[in-house]
Amino acid sequence: MLTIDFSNEVAIVTGAGQGIGFEIAKQLCINGASVIVNDIDEKLVQQAASKINDYGKCIALAGDASDPGFIQLMVDNAVEHFGKITIAIANAGITLFGDFFEYHPEALQQVLNLNIAGSFLLTQAASRQMKQQDSGGSILLMSSVTGHQAHKNLAAYGTTKAALEMLAKTLVVELSPYHISINAIAPGATITERTVADKDYINTWSRITPMGRPATVDDIANAALFLVSPASRHITGQSLIVDGGWTSVSPSPY
Repeated sequence: MLTIDFSNEVAIVTGAGQGIGFEIAKQLCINGASVIVNDIDEKLVQQAASKINDYGKCIALAGDASDPGFIQLMVDNAVEHFGKITIAIANAGITLFGDFFEYHPEALQQVLNLNIAGSFLLTQAASRQMKQQDSGGSILLMSSVTGHQAHKNLAAYGTTKAALEMLAKTLVVELSPYHISINAIAPGATITERTVADKDYINTWSRITPMGRPATVDDIANAALFLVSPASRHITGQSLIVDGGWTSVSPSPY
């Protein structure tokens, strides 16, 4: 686990009920940050917050991270309870596999709404507050290796992830004058509660990943903490791939 002093930081982490988002929120708290954790599943996010509160200050907010009103509510709660917001991590996302020729418009809209619009609007709401505070801050978007390499049945998802990396690059122009950095992480295959439901997942990705294993949530969280820490203040508009080298060779898991 990366050790960085976040004792003066206040963060929002969406999609933090489990997996990568949970680990990022937990590590932020362990290192001193106050954190708003979000998930659309109320039971899941309450359980997550209960666990994270063993390490620090954490408030659970259940709701749709693509809804503009709810996004503003998260920012308002951070300011109400902790006095400010300095870090926003748009981790919430949805993966809907499907053959391109048969992909339903409803599925496409779901993926666009959460992955792109939700990330855009959280960035906007958090940055407005950071600008008002005149204190700077850090934004982190969650991309994917599928935004870099083609992957079967993930045309919609991969498109949204590539778009997020362009958003990070573009917003350097808008946010830098206010000392707000924005970056993206592109995780590769990662062991989470969702992925291990596939009994072949770990073996398959261990075989085709140059480093010999898929990522753990710690691997992704360590990269996230660095990119939202004072140690990376001069890094902005960048996308960091965390995939054990998979995109360098890109063997298919199929």
